[in-house]
Amino acid sequence: MAEPLVIVAAQGAVRTITLNRPQSLNSFTAAMHAQLLPALDDAAADAEVRAIVVTGAGRGFCAGQDLNDAGMAAGEGGAPDVGAVIERLYRPLATRVRTMPVPVIAAVNGVAAGAGANFALCCDFVLAARGASFIQAFSRIGLVPDCGGTWLLPRLVGRARALGLAMTGDKLSAAEAERIGLIWKCVDDGALMDEALALAHRMAAMPLRALAATRRALDASMALDFADAITLEADAQRELGRAGDFAEGVAAFLAKRPPVFKDR
Repeated sequence: MAEPLVIVAAQGAVRTITLNRPQSLNSFTAAMHAQLLPALDDAAADAEVRAIVVTGAGRGFCAGQDLNDAGMAAGEGGAPDVGAVIERLYRPLATRVRTMPVPVIAAVNGVAAGAGANFALCCDFVLAARGASFIQAFSRIGLVPDCGGTWLLPRLVGRARALGLAMTGDKLSAAEAERIGLIWKCVDDGALMDEALALAHRMAAMPLRALAATRRALDASMALDFADAITLEADAQRELGRAGDFAEGVAAFLAKRPPVFKDR
């Protein structure tokens, strides 16, 4: 049997999803997408899963779209319809990651290029090994950043740096990515998975419904004025205040004991 293109493993409440085309630096194919999106959907639907770690097999995280893949279907005149690939594969993937009911942590173990870089940036946390790098490789082949890159980059690092990264296609080290705020944290290569799993277990013990609501509120606030953002906060607090995790958090605080959160 052929090796799976996506490997799923569980460690308690944490699910690890590993991209598994190491010979091609885990570059995306239509077949990989056909395994990756269901793996994320399964994790979202499983009430026992409370955090997710995504990483890559071998020496790379993900080198982006495999340009030799048969999934790069030809459009009019025989040229590839790259827009159709975005709509069919990358829109569902990016929106799935951004709407997961649990925190998603990217453990970037090597190069993250093109759509692979932006797939990582879609996650709630990006931890990168010191030897990893990020490359917005699109300009090198006459394209724009995709997999949500045009939305993510200016919000993470500002317009000037976003344009610089996207237009030059220069390689960015993990340490520099942390310095400019593109990623959460750069760690020693050998410590990457331990750090990622420790963070995942920490998130798994937290009030997940509130964490997901925090993500939604922060993303939505970018298009709101100050007053509307406060209205959004009130709406979120109204819903969360009726949930079991709020009652548990208050009770634990008053009793001076650790809380046990269960909502999802």
